[in-house]
Amino acid sequence: MIKRNRILLASLGLAIFLLGAAFMLSSCNRSGDASKTKEATHEGESEHAGESADMDTEHHAHDEHTSERLVRLSPEDLREFDIGVETAVSGKLTMTAKLPGEITYNADHLAHIAPRFPGMVKEVRKQLGDHVQKGEVLALIESSESLSPYEVISLIEGTVVEKHATVGEVVKDDAEIYQVADLNTVWLNLTVYQKDLSAIRVGQPVTVSVGTGMSDVKGTISYISPTVDEHTRTARARAVLSNRDGALRPGLFVTADVVVSTHNVPVLVPRTALQTIDDQVSVFVKTSEGFQPKSVITGRSNDTNAEIISGLAAGQQYVAKGAFTLKAQLSKGAFGDGHNH
Repeated sequence: MIKRNRILLASLGLAIFLLGAAFMLSSCNRSGDASKTKEATHEGESEHAGESADMDTEHHAHDEHTSERLVRLSPEDLREFDIGVETAVSGKLTMTAKLPGEITYNADHLAHIAPRFPGMVKEVRKQLGDHVQKGEVLALIESSESLSPYEVISLIEGTVVEKHATVGEVVKDDAEIYQVADLNTVWLNLTVYQKDLSAIRVGQPVTVSVGTGMSDVKGTISYISPTVDEHTRTARARAVLSNRDGALRPGLFVTADVVVSTHNVPVLVPRTALQTIDDQVSVFVKTSEGFQPKSVITGRSNDTNAEIISGLAAGQQYVAKGAFTLKAQLSKGAFGDGHNH
């Protein structure tokens, strides 16, 4: 009986021991899971804090980049760098076609002078380049028929541009011995390529660039040939130009701008205002803090002006002259700190 009780007590103790061990193991597991959860929470907070720091750094860098894009100039700087500020307004954009041309005599004011009778040249009174009046004597010729001299006179007022008469020379009655041209007007003969034929019309204004230091000359298309040259595949257009100062010498090759269309645009700026910054066509806009490059979209343009479709509105002030200087200083950072120099 005593032996049986001892065995029962031993079994009960073992069961209590095993039960306690299981409880302790369960507690340890729960503690480990809690530690892992807490550690994961801290790691998540750390990653989130890192992302926030990166975003703050990026935003700060963007602010600094924007600040660097501002050019601050004093009134003295504007004068020193010859920078012109204008207000954006609407305007008229003129589209032109550039055509090569040649100045020639006005054939309607060019006299070809020949003797009335064959004979010998007895006297030459006018030389190349001489200015003559209508009816003025150019030469004397002794008639081969009557052996009496007669006068060869100028049929118009103008300049002697050709002379084929020398004393003692025998000339025929169909020989052209003088050409006299009225150079107060000349012809501009323009070469019109096939691609431009549909755009060139009679009545269109023409501006001729003569050369450095010489004023442009304006005229109007008065004639377009009805056929195209079979060799060059070009047509000819003509304009009559005033030549009072004699600057347009026949034989001179020139370039002419023919006005083919005119458009009213909401914002028109000079091409000098346009600068490429960060691969974007931009205009320096005046703000309360300085001049800031602003990307724009351009439309039609000619040699001097461009249409702005978006990015610059009428009424805004912008740099029309000297924008290249601002771009150069912006790239060097000379004015980016707001201290001008």
